[in-house]
Amino acid sequence: MANPFTEHPREVGENYFQHLATAAKFAATMLVGGICVMIHAFLPFLFVNMGSRTMAKLHKRMTKRVDRVNWERHPII
Repeated sequence: MANPFTEHPREVGENYFQHLATAAKFAATMLVGGICVMIHAFLPFLFVNMGSRTMAKLHKRMTKRVDRVNWERHPII
């Protein structure tokens, strides 16, 4: 029987703790970026480029991981 805690990390070439760290970094980046964009919504002179920079940064990080993943089987959408 497959272990749900290790099956996906193994599919992307990581162990459980490596995957935990990677996912936590992505989550923290998204949270900070999201908060800045929400502030920008009310105060448009603040964090003018934060949303697009955050998205570009995450996209760059994610696409570097493509080589370690079977992209056909596990597309990142």
